[in-house]
This record gives sequence, C-alpha cells and structure tokens, in this order.
Amino acid sequence: MALQPEVELATDEQKVSYGFGLQFGDQLKRNAFEGLDVDAVCAAIRHWYVNGETAMSDAELNPAFQRIQDKAKAAEAEQASKHLALAEEFLKRNAERDEVSVTDSGLQWEVLETGSGAKPSAAATVVTHYHGTFPDGRVFDSSVERGEPAEFGVNQVIPGWTEALQMMSVGDKWRIACPPKLAYGEAGAGGSIPPNSALVFEIHLIDIK
Repeated sequence: MALQPEVELATDEQKVSYGFGLQFGDQLKRNAFEGLDVDAVCAAIRHWYVNGETAMSDAELNPAFQRIQDKAKAAEAEQASKHLALAEEFLKRNAERDEVSVTDSGLQWEVLETGSGAKPSAAATVVTHYHGTFPDGRVFDSSVERGEPAEFGVNQVIPGWTEALQMMSVGDKWRIACPPKLAYGEAGAGGSIPPNSALVFEIHLIDIK
C-alpha cells in the first residue's frame, strides 16, 4: 500500500524538498507531545512559507507552549513517582531472598557461578557478557542476545556496575539489582530507561584487559 498522501518524487528538487520534510518530521517525532496536530504543523509551514504571515500572534502562542510544557512535566513527575514506588517494592522483596546480599550503598547481588580469577580495580578495563532487564523481566540491553561480549572501563559504567565489578573475580557470574540511584536515577536514559527505574543485570566477568 502506497504511503499517504501520495507525492511525486521525479526531480532532484522534489526529492530534496521531500528530504527537508523528513528532517522536519524527525524533529517533530523527537519533540512530540500528546495531541500534536500534524495538519496544524503543515498549515503553519504553508502560511509562513507562501504568505509570510501567521494565523496567531506570539502573545497567543507562548502561553499555549507553556501550558503544554507544564502538562508534560506533570506527566513525567507522575511517571517517575510510579517507577520509584515499583522499584522500592521490587528491591524490598528481592532483598528478602536468602541468596541475595545487600551492600551499604543498597546494591543487591547474588552469585550464580563462581570463578577464581583476579578482581578488577576501578581503573581496569574488563570484558563481560551481560543481560539487562527491568524487574518485570523485559530486556532493555543484552550482550548475550547480541552474541558479542562487551569491553569497557570499570569506572565508565553506572555506579551499581562499578561497585559490583570490583567485588567480582574473573569467571564469576552474578545477578545484581541496582536501585535507581545506582543506575540512571531521576533522569533515566533516553527513551529506553524511564526515570527512577530499578535495573537487574546478569553479569559474567570474562577477563581483565
């Protein structure tokens, strides 16, 4: 089925014009909000480009911008509060399991397999396989699924990883649960990790470089 609305893309000028539209569309997607009206966007582009005029003044537009921003901030705060409550509930339950130990920082860890190699320092570079999930089991990142170990500095990762790796020996495989403050905190990470998320990792320490 052809994309709608249909458009002729025969000349270089048409193709480059379409490319400008793709750039605008990408910017819209990155700044999307609930209720975004694409028809209004297209009308504004045509009004200004063709006529050099607008259908509304800055005095009308700016308060609307502010109200939309306030709505978005309120929604983000509500979601962050929900994620924090879920994280605290999960960490409380997880800490009650006999297999789990908890450090002073709040990091939770359990041994799945035991190695006998050296322990990395904070300045070391390590090779690991890992599988990262949310508490409900949804996967957000996994070198295991990619089929290729990851290499990085011990002090170049989230605080929960930095702490855990320095306790592990080469050959160890641990499951760790990171409270939000030892993961990505109130900011989250892009669109993949929501604010105030607890994260669970299975980490296999393969080598120290």
